[in-house]
Amino acid sequence: MTTKAAQILVVIPHPDDAEFGAAGTVARWIRKGKEVVYVVCTNGDKGTSDPEMTSARLAKIREKEQRAAAKVLGVREVVFLRYPDQRLEDTPKFRKDIVRAIRQFKPDTVVTCDPYKRYTTHRDHRITGQVTLDAVYPTARDLLAFPDLIEQGLLPHAVKEVFLWSSDEPNYPSDITDTFELKIAALLYHKSQFGNRPTLEIVERVKQWSKMSVKGKDYELAEAFYRFESFR
Repeated sequence: MTTKAAQILVVIPHPDDAEFGAAGTVARWIRKGKEVVYVVCTNGDKGTSDPEMTSARLAKIREKEQRAAAKVLGVREVVFLRYPDQRLEDTPKFRKDIVRAIRQFKPDTVVTCDPYKRYTTHRDHRITGQVTLDAVYPTARDLLAFPDLIEQGLLPHAVKEVFLWSSDEPNYPSDITDTFELKIAALLYHKSQFGNRPTLEIVERVKQWSKMSVKGKDYELAEAFYRFESFR
């Protein structure tokens, strides 16, 4: 299997999570010429309070919204794993799916949510973050892990660094002052998630989060990550 490599792989639990957590940074990387691929783990088919909505219809809506949001940012490709919302488990199959993506796209950088965030994290976020970290090291790197992937031409790959958003202890504020408007433009494509909330309210809330993430740097808006170099 031959696939053009992408420098950045963003692994997210649901459609819209990348836009909330990392879209400003993704847009900045893309402006610098880096190629980005998203892996969306669940179909988001439970995320509604609309009594007229069905899971099947919502999954289709959310996939369409995610494709549109990614296009605004310039994301090269979106891979949908389509696991049911709220039912992710730490299984060999799920880990293999993430390993497959890492070996296929050969990223230098993997971005996902911090599985160790205390108290407020959605269960799918914890599972996605933990499985992604386990896939990064050691599974994607090790020759004898999932030998059938070798047979498919997906050779081991060592990721250089990991960025975790929604961390309790961020150590890397990423300047998104110049890409904040793109982040918002992408986020607002997820209309199914906002109900009747006014657009201005959404924008102001995200801007406040971004201001709080600056952490003493000399720029206006940021996304906060815990960054570390992966074992290789």
